[in-house]
Amino acid sequence: MNKKSSFFEKLTGASWSDEDIKNKKDSFEKKPEKVKFKKDKSKGKLKAIKKTFMKEKPFIPKKEKSEKETEEWLSESEGQLTIDVYQTPNEIVIKSTIAGVKPEDIDISMTNDMITIKGNREKDDQVKEEDYYYQECYWGPFSRSIILPVDVEVDDVDAAMKNGILTIKLPKIEKVKTK
Repeated sequence: MNKKSSFFEKLTGASWSDEDIKNKKDSFEKKPEKVKFKKDKSKGKLKAIKKTFMKEKPFIPKKEKSEKETEEWLSESEGQLTIDVYQTPNEIVIKSTIAGVKPEDIDISMTNDMITIKGNREKDDQVKEEDYYYQECYWGPFSRSIILPVDVEVDDVDAAMKNGILTIKLPKIEKVKTK
């Protein structure tokens, strides 16, 4: 039987057998005995006369996924852009840091109530994994979809990239007030 992996299993490469899950569940169903106290007359403090703890053997997940399968799953993921979205009286403004990406490698698609920004941040050099001290930058494909708070004019959108910051200005649709 080929069971679909959970997010946790994909993330850690571990999986839980049905027996492991049953044992874990059984250990939580056991109720610990109450600790009884008596007053120690010499010091005026409570003193435990019986301590009991739940006995449970540690859970060690089985490693069944190959490293290749884990890498394939991780390569499917996309980074998510951080954004600022604010409004002025006439437009919605979206700002995002997209350093290291050429403007022609950014795809912006939209409808009158949603905008999607996609791209790919390419790594210039090939550095071995073991040569890194810190590796915090995201390299690879990224995307972000934003549901807009108001309808906008899709044909009049202005997008500009300056100093690694993408700024998108979306003119609001003027609503005609009826009397």
